[in-house]
Amino acid sequence: MRAGGDEGGGHGFTCRPQGEIRKCDDGRGRGGGTLFVVGMGPGDAVQMTGRAREALSASELIFGYRTYLELLRPEFAGKEFRGSGMMKEVDRCREAIEAAFAGRRVALVSSGDSGVYGMAGLVLELIRDRQGGEGEIGLEIVPGVSAAQASASLLGAPLMNDYASISLSDLLTPWDRIVKRLHAAGSGDFVVVLINPRSRGRREQIVEARRILLEYRDGKTPVGIVRSAHRGAGRVVLTDIDGMLDHEIDMLTTVIVGNSDTSRFGDVMVTKRGYGQSQKPSTTGNTCLRADTHRQAGCHGEKQKHSP
Repeated sequence: MRAGGDEGGGHGFTCRPQGEIRKCDDGRGRGGGTLFVVGMGPGDAVQMTGRAREALSASELIFGYRTYLELLRPEFAGKEFRGSGMMKEVDRCREAIEAAFAGRRVALVSSGDSGVYGMAGLVLELIRDRQGGEGEIGLEIVPGVSAAQASASLLGAPLMNDYASISLSDLLTPWDRIVKRLHAAGSGDFVVVLINPRSRGRREQIVEARRILLEYRDGKTPVGIVRSAHRGAGRVVLTDIDGMLDHEIDMLTTVIVGNSDTSRFGDVMVTKRGYGQSQKPSTTGNTCLRADTHRQAGCHGEKQKHSP
């Protein structure tokens, strides 16, 4: 893998595999530290991979978004944590890279998988374009359980066949491009995973996404809404496209919209893989589940809304 040199116009850094850890250097052979780019999973420590835990334990300095670091502090006490807020991703990655080139063992964490809407790509771009530096670091990208995977596990098995993951945030991707992707996923009959569906200042994108998907599938198509998957305050709702906007949806929510092969029975939704089993669609109303308990019909103390 090239990261710099003539193609990138950078300082000439090359990243090459050495086991799980790539060595990124300028060809001068000067030693440095190690940077682990870690996907920490959905947030609950028990959902973290063994390798992610090993990488964090081996690190002396951990960078990340402040909210994510608070989830790690209890288990990794004694580490040096450096947190920053939203919109500080470039600064955070650059500081982690420079700390590694200075000889430290560093971890940079992302929620979910670091290579899926995470920091891995930005880290590689910054190393490629690094100017005026020299030396060598070890670089390992540690995978984690993504939001789509974590949410799907609480809904049943909605991702058994092809699916498309689409972020509705237009902060980094133009909205017209997102619209094209929604149409492509709808016309292709993909199960659709909607990431970053709604924020305080961005309210209408999920409404438009629903309208687009209704052009391609029936309003009774099953939909799963998962908030804070595998965290203590998690919440799971099974509904359909017609009723999906009747439920709380925010930046901590993942929405999974089924396709023509997705059905619901009891408190699960499942998409046929094609092994030949018959599936009988359910006609039951909405079921609300809590992510921190066993599956149960209805949420205590919460009035259930049922789709017509």
